[in-house]
Order: sequence, then C-alpha cells, then structure tokens
Amino acid sequence: MIRDLYANPIQTNVLTIFGSTALDTIRTPKKVLKDVLGGAATFAAISASFFEKPGLIAVVGNDFPEKYHSILRKFVNLDGLTVLEGKTFRYDGSYDKTLSIRKTLKTELNVLGDFNPSVPDEYKKSDFVYLANNDPEQNAKIIKEFDNVKFSMCDTIEFWIRTKRSAVIKMMKSVDSVVINDEEARLLTKEENLIKCAKKMMGWGVRFVVIKKGEHGSLLFHEDEIFPSVGFSLEKVLDPTGAGDSFAGAMIGYLAAKKRTNFSEIKKAVVHGNVMGSFAVEEYGVKALTRLKQSDITKRLRQYQKMVTF
Repeated sequence: MIRDLYANPIQTNVLTIFGSTALDTIRTPKKVLKDVLGGAATFAAISASFFEKPGLIAVVGNDFPEKYHSILRKFVNLDGLTVLEGKTFRYDGSYDKTLSIRKTLKTELNVLGDFNPSVPDEYKKSDFVYLANNDPEQNAKIIKEFDNVKFSMCDTIEFWIRTKRSAVIKMMKSVDSVVINDEEARLLTKEENLIKCAKKMMGWGVRFVVIKKGEHGSLLFHEDEIFPSVGFSLEKVLDPTGAGDSFAGAMIGYLAAKKRTNFSEIKKAVVHGNVMGSFAVEEYGVKALTRLKQSDITKRLRQYQKMVTF
C-alpha cells in the first residue's frame, strides 16, 4: 500500500490549500524563536506535498523574507501567493513546561485582515481543497470559486470561534470534513463530551469530523462510526506548533493522491496525519518537515502499524 502510494506521479493543482502564511514567535521552555516561518497553510501545504503537490492561496507582506519564499517554492505551487504592502500576519504564543498547553499572547492579522482572496484559474479545477484555520467568511466565499470540488476540509481556531462563531458554523456547512482540536471542538459546540461535539457538528451538515487530541492522537467520526487512532509515541518533542496543521495537510494530501474518499481511505488518511504531525514536533518551526524524505515517512508508517497491531 505504501509503495503504491508513493509511486503515484505528482499532478499539480489537483489539490489547493488556502489559509495563513505567517511569521511566528514561539516561546518554549528551552527556546524562543522570533519571526520564524509559520502559519496554518504553510505547515499543511508542506506536509501535503509529500503526497500531492498543492497550490497555495495565501497572503504575505513585503516584510516576508526571500529565504521563506524559497522554502515554500520547493514544496508548493505559489501562483496563488499574494504579496501586499505592509506587514505579514504574525502569531505569538507560549508553551508550558509540558508543551501540552499553549497560550496565545498576540495575534496580528496585518495584511491578512484586508486580504480579498481569489482562486487562480489554474487552481479552479482542483478536486481537493483544504481551508486552513483562516477567516471563516473568506473560507466560505472562496470554496464557491472552484469548479467541481470532490472533497473539501476545513479547520478553525479559538480566535475565529470567539469572534465569528456563526460564520464558523456556516463555513462547516460548505465542506465535507472538519478537522479541529478537542479544546476548540468543545468551545465551538458548547459541549464537553467529544462524541456530543462531533454529533453536533455533523448535525450542522459536515459528513466527517476529526477531533485532534495532540499527543493522544485523534478521533474520526462519520454517521454512527468512530475511529480512534493513537498518536505516534515520541521521546523528543521540541515544538508542537503546526502539528495539527501538518496532520490535516497529510490527510488531504493522502486523499488527493489516492483520489478516493470512502471511509476506509479516510481512516488511512488520519493515520498518515498522525505520522506527519509526529515529525513536525521534533524540530522548531517547519525544519523537520523540510528535511523529511519519503523513506522516513515509509519507515514511520511501518513503525506505527507495528505499534497498533496485536
């Protein structure tokens, strides 16, 4: 299965990812990084690229370093990247000593706040679309610009849930699947039990719900079925930033490569998401993902299979 997947030739513009590309300040107990390459769409697109090269739709300011343009260019199609006069979207967050609790210190939308995105012509025929955690009103608008999307996913974060909850719910009605972490699922649905959270979101119209649980893996919901998958056990964790976005990017990238979206394939996509998320946390920023080789992914998938088989 793994060999067949990686043997598939990459087809450009089968997949489009829309969301934020950012300059992050990340504060961990061991290290503080300032203005590092980040953003939901950045992590998701780089992760997805190991399965299907995506087209990226995002905006940055004229302060966005050329070295980061070069990194992105290696992994994604940048025809949909807009550079505007002004500052790039910035996020500032800190982690506790366990790296399991993150506190948002500052969110500066900058050019992202005034961005009026559009889908480039060469992206419009994309079969697969991922709307990363971005303004839900923009997400709901831009999904309509694609010609014939076969499968779409979205994510969201606390910032949008608190400021535009009704728009987040409306956005979910326009996609096939939502990927969301457990804290934000509870905040959005106003439920404590994760099964009830998923049922409420499916009641809003989304077919598949994936609730991420950090180091504890994830839960996939579809109708009355639940598929739990464990996180890949790691001894070395340096920076959890982008792990969830890498998870989602791997999911949509895998599905785009396989060109099938039945429940069985989505289960496999979730496992690939867990594996790619595990790589992301082993270095700071996007460093681990940009150093990955296909052989590393294949090896870890086999380790994962051994880990969950009995």
